[in-house]
Amino acid sequence: MIDLADRALRKLRELQFNRDARAVLGTAPLRAADDGVVLFSMIGTRVVLPYLVAAKSLHARLGRGRFVILDDGTLTADDRAVLARHLDRPEIRSLADVEVGDCPRGGCWERLLTLLDLRRDAYVIQLDSDTVTLGPVPELERAIADRRDFTLLGGEDARWLPVSAYAEDLAALGEGAHVQAKAEAAMALLAAEVPGVTHYLRGCAGFAGFAPGGSGREIADGFSRAARALLGDAVWAQWGSEQVMSNVIIANEGEPVLLPYDRYLNFWNEPVSSEAAFVHFVGTYRYHGGAYAAAARRAMAGLDCGLSAAA
Repeated sequence: MIDLADRALRKLRELQFNRDARAVLGTAPLRAADDGVVLFSMIGTRVVLPYLVAAKSLHARLGRGRFVILDDGTLTADDRAVLARHLDRPEIRSLADVEVGDCPRGGCWERLLTLLDLRRDAYVIQLDSDTVTLGPVPELERAIADRRDFTLLGGEDARWLPVSAYAEDLAALGEGAHVQAKAEAAMALLAAEVPGVTHYLRGCAGFAGFAPGGSGREIADGFSRAARALLGDAVWAQWGSEQVMSNVIIANEGEPVLLPYDRYLNFWNEPVSSEAAFVHFVGTYRYHGGAYAAAARRAMAGLDCGLSAAA
């Protein structure tokens, strides 16, 4: 009964948030630019409104880029019309058309593989729909200018380290351990099977930047083959393996930009500082305490004040 009550309360909070987020439809449409930066997301009809908050608030602060969207198969004609109006006719691709090769299907793998195709000639920023940009983003501007990858950290203690620093006794984790924990424990073993993998970091795939001309699908295919052989197909197909792969890629293209966690953070039901520039409202606490709605309102007020390139 408690679980049912929690789910009902979460749904109620989500509906309230989406009612508030409709205000984004009253903000000025932006003007995209084909300037070598792609702001990329996978979305469906359920998250169109929060996605617009995420997309427009980031673009307003970054001041550049065009949008590419991977449709999860649920976007409607009305959704596409709204996206076209507000994001200056973004390119929309279909998840069903993505070939996954030796990688798992589902679990955001199609998103990562599409991103690796897009980065051949563009700096690609992967942006989750449950994010809000609240302040200046000079770290992103420098990463783009320096052609360095960046990532939101999984936690404030995350570091870029040699794979040996993550080695643990895989068997001691037990069968029920999460795929990310298993993969990280075996990272040195996996790295030995994949040329060029020497480092790892615990980043968050919800917000990450991939410099142009870096690794393509080959590293994803090779690492996936090694992971399936060591961990098993069923484990590697679990939700979270795509984040491991994103972390591996970013960690092995030179030293990445680790976004400072006091300004770029995941929301864990703690007060959001006025200094925060970017917040990822992860699923566990997304609608707790009204923080997500407050951040969205603050970002939308900024759009109305003329921060949008089109305003």
